[in-house]
Amino acid sequence: MHSIQMNLAGRLLRLETGDIAKQASGAVMIRYGDTLVLATCVGADKPREGVDFFPLTVDYEEKLYAAGKIPGSWFRKEGRPTEKCILTSRLIDRPIRPLFPKDWKNDVQIVASVMSADQENDPDIPALIGTSAALLISDIPFLGPVGAVRIGIIENEFVVNPTTAQREISKLDLIVAGTKEAVTMIEAGAAEVSEEDMMRAIQFAHGVIKDICAFQEELQKLCGKMKKAVVETKPNSELEEMMRKEFIPEVDRILTIVEKKEREKAEEELSREKLLKLLETSPNEIKEKISALLQDEKNGDFDAIKHDILSERLRHLIVKEKRRPDGRQFHEIRPITCSTGLLPRTHGSAIFTRGQTQLIANITLGAPSEEQTLDGLLPEEKKRFILHYYMPPYSVGEVKPLRGPGRREIGHGALAERALSYLLPSEEDFPYVIRVVCEAVESNGSTSMASVCSGSLAMFDAGVPLKKPVAGIAMGLVHLGSEYSVLTDIQGLEDHLGEMDFKVAGTADGITALQLDIKLTGVEMEVLQKALYQAKEAREFILGVMNRALSAPKPELSPYAPRIITLAVPPDRIKDVIGSGGKTINKIIAETKVKIDIEDDGRIFIVTPDAEGAQKAKNMIEAITREVEEGEIYHGTVTRLMNFGAFVEIYPGKEGLVHISQIGPGRVERVEDVFQVGDKVTVKVLKIDEMGRVNLTCKGIGSNGEQSEENPNETHEHGGHDNRSHGHERKPFRDSGREHRSPAYASSSRKPFKKP
Repeated sequence: MHSIQMNLAGRLLRLETGDIAKQASGAVMIRYGDTLVLATCVGADKPREGVDFFPLTVDYEEKLYAAGKIPGSWFRKEGRPTEKCILTSRLIDRPIRPLFPKDWKNDVQIVASVMSADQENDPDIPALIGTSAALLISDIPFLGPVGAVRIGIIENEFVVNPTTAQREISKLDLIVAGTKEAVTMIEAGAAEVSEEDMMRAIQFAHGVIKDICAFQEELQKLCGKMKKAVVETKPNSELEEMMRKEFIPEVDRILTIVEKKEREKAEEELSREKLLKLLETSPNEIKEKISALLQDEKNGDFDAIKHDILSERLRHLIVKEKRRPDGRQFHEIRPITCSTGLLPRTHGSAIFTRGQTQLIANITLGAPSEEQTLDGLLPEEKKRFILHYYMPPYSVGEVKPLRGPGRREIGHGALAERALSYLLPSEEDFPYVIRVVCEAVESNGSTSMASVCSGSLAMFDAGVPLKKPVAGIAMGLVHLGSEYSVLTDIQGLEDHLGEMDFKVAGTADGITALQLDIKLTGVEMEVLQKALYQAKEAREFILGVMNRALSAPKPELSPYAPRIITLAVPPDRIKDVIGSGGKTINKIIAETKVKIDIEDDGRIFIVTPDAEGAQKAKNMIEAITREVEEGEIYHGTVTRLMNFGAFVEIYPGKEGLVHISQIGPGRVERVEDVFQVGDKVTVKVLKIDEMGRVNLTCKGIGSNGEQSEENPNETHEHGGHDNRSHGHERKPFRDSGREHRSPAYASSSRKPFKKP
């Protein structure tokens, strides 16, 4: 077994290998704090036939035993990967994929399993470092190592790998991965961080990454295996020469077709069949040789050469001729239109169109109890803001079966969610659960950033008090030799054939989200800085267009959205609101037709579109939680009769006892002679004993429910609590049409009191 360790941000980072998972091509147990991840890689011995891509699979797994938890599912075992697992799998995949040799077509599978989680150090960074180390010591060709680090900003200072608690107060959550030479991946969420601070954070992160890469190389020197040979494959030179001769003029024309579907159709016409027809005029020896290659369906030379020609001519068009396929300038954004209120019955909606990319976003507002429950390793268990992104096949003119969201859709949704989350109102100011659904109904590049724009507008339309509007833009990069061009608002062709997809979202005052993916082995800081400032100009322009559609949240919620009234009661009074077996709260719900959510800290949320019902429920809860005071007068209902007195409910869930000696001015032989269950009576609090029991009296109360000096023994029926303290007109009680009387005016069937 080999083990090395280094100090990283005051905690030991340890790599161990040779003791566990010895049959894998490479296996490393990485430990950071008490978080342990087993990272393994296995490479196939032979290349996969008939593929024109690198078959890499990355799976990050979380088992809840790692944090001492039992899964909350019915079966008490982990099911399909959580969103966190999918996002971390993508986080590992993106920086390592460009670092495999171009001609390596052997299947490679990465499995990173969390074995222990201390809930302070997120396993995602150790998983990425462990994966790089496992690949480095394996026999799989790999151009790493790759280092990764999380950077936070707390009190204007950079913090390396902040703990879970520190991330709560950090204004930046930045993950950077890269080699010793350059950055290969960025993922970030931020509370309006400036471009200057973001660049300083990325540069600071790369300095730490260099140390982590050197650390991994120490392990490789100790136990690294000999790398497998990569067989360089070159297409047939005669076929390539002919395709270039025949296709380059046509490719140059096709690349300037603005309409996406028309361009794609023209590309498809550059087919094997077309080349075969062109061969008719060629010499027989060339014709026979190339015809055999073209008719061999397993031979991928034609498709590879065609892709290379398209890529090379696009680079030449952009870098040398300074033209983009659709004729735009490098800084220019496609035409934008947007509007709100598209869907009448949703709580808020917006449509955002940029060129041939179109997103429809809608908002649903819900009660606090509708928060998403998270079943993961980290302490966070609830989520009140949810953004889901969908891209149906019709959006790109394809026929495909509808399935659940794939990894790409989940990743795009998480990015847009992160971009908007930093501008949300606090739960105290806006206690709703907010769900945003973004549907990509047409796609030609950068649907994720269009989701940010449409989502921001839809929340304004719903009346969500988002602090500021948020917009996003995708930046691209095209290299040709030592020259390069940074492109604003890349379309699908520039994304597919270019080398960078750099998504930047934010407000007019700063960045709220970043995501960088590249196809190169790294991108220079100069390029990143140019892209960030170019994106800022674009973002400000888009925000201007959005503000013309809707510049602020609507003052009123949709009539179809629920209204929430928030109350705060002492936590020890929650039991009074709920009542025995839920009797009290169920009664309130039945009478008012509202939904009531109660939190452990005493917060109560009344949720209903009916304002009158909400107010009634609020009054009932306030009556229940009002403190009983000695000497106060209440109007209640007789609930139980005992030999020694009557129990009177002075407000829902709170009873007091009128002892038989406190019922009337004279001696009362039997309680039943004066009271019946259901009678409405006026009582005064005589005493509250040390156990909280309330003793009541009917003596000394005047005809108006006030303490009387002239006739202290007279009592009357009233509706509700003491009318003096609430300032409303007193109304008589009624119950099933039968009028109930106070003891001083008992019915003739009872024995009346005799005045002294």
